Amino acid sequence: MVSCMGTAPRVAFFPDSFHEVNGVAHTARNFTAYAKRHSLPMLCIRAGAPGVRGKVNLNTNGSVTEVDLPRSAFSIAMEKDLSFDPTFSRYAVTISRELDRFNPDLIHITGPSELGIFGAYFAWRRNIPLAASWHTNVHEYAGRRSAPLAKLLTDAPQWIESGALHATSRFYRLAKVLYAPNEELCTLLESKTQRTCHVMRRGVDTELFSPTRRTRHLDSDELIFGYVGRLSIEKNVALLPLLQQALDAAGINARFCIIGHGGEEAALRQALPNADFVGVLRGEALATAYANMDLFAFPSETDTFGNVVLEALASGVPAAVTDGGGPKFIVTNESTGIVRPTSEWIEGIVELTKDRERLRAMGEAARAYATGCSWDAIFDAVVAEYPRTAPAIQPMKLSAESPQR
Repeated sequence: MVSCMGTAPRVAFFPDSFHEVNGVAHTARNFTAYAKRHSLPMLCIRAGAPGVRGKVNLNTNGSVTEVDLPRSAFSIAMEKDLSFDPTFSRYAVTISRELDRFNPDLIHITGPSELGIFGAYFAWRRNIPLAASWHTNVHEYAGRRSAPLAKLLTDAPQWIESGALHATSRFYRLAKVLYAPNEELCTLLESKTQRTCHVMRRGVDTELFSPTRRTRHLDSDELIFGYVGRLSIEKNVALLPLLQQALDAAGINARFCIIGHGGEEAALRQALPNADFVGVLRGEALATAYANMDLFAFPSETDTFGNVVLEALASGVPAAVTDGGGPKFIVTNESTGIVRPTSEWIEGIVELTKDRERLRAMGEAARAYATGCSWDAIFDAVVAEYPRTAPAIQPMKLSAESPQR
């Protein structure tokens, strides 16, 4: 890319999650990597790695200054590697000092965590323009997790979901410009916040995630169905054992490779005794696991995008997703996989797996689609919208030679 007018905007980035294993963290890590590649001045203020206590860690790498703020022993566990620290206010002076040193043109937050709250506060306190990206459907998670209350009050989950959406929307109204991973969410956010929302999709490393990593023979009698992600209620993982039952009943030789952890793991292990539960994988180990799958089964209705779906497609593995949430915008029905209503998801998969040639052709189409999804293109579009947040920023294209002030 070639630089044009203007100087690179100075971005103070407050990601909800960075070191953890989830879509928000994955996107945040890729954003900082993009900033380093293209000399985008960035101050990344984030929580330290899960379970790590100690002092604040500050590191400068190229154009990016990274500040790790360890969570305290008083952190409230939300999931195995997700937590909320109610004592995070102890870092107010540290954050203020780093903002003074960096002098940002704008602040970019990713949600209503303790980091996002701090970012929004300092944007207001210092009159710094605020941008916010929506990564998690907090309201839908709240509704799913409150489902047991329906036994006491039928409409309780709906009320809780509606209340959570209202509260989260009010938080996002603090920003001047919003980003969301699909058109459906952008429309929802614009109606709830009266703010402009831009689509911010996700990219994938097509060199890491590739069909060339496959070690299983394509003509193997056994089919491997893959799932990668958090094993939790809101991911709709209860459908996986039902899918296995349907496959067994149809005489299809298939078993699951399940990658991830979460609160539903014990129940899934009991319901899927023949499945391989391999925990959390990263890097080449994860890429090899993807490439050895024959179909990626992802029943979630709450994901805003579905990074794991795109990684599967890049690995030459077709995906079966529901028509709820963001993954339906990634998968082209009957081309790179199938998109079905939840009530028809299992039936659609059973029918698909009866035709191995069709499955193989979908895998080739999936790989071809994913090769066009680069992180640079995604973040170029994000940075291009920053002048709408902070009019003082000159429109420009970034390059490795972009000037820093």
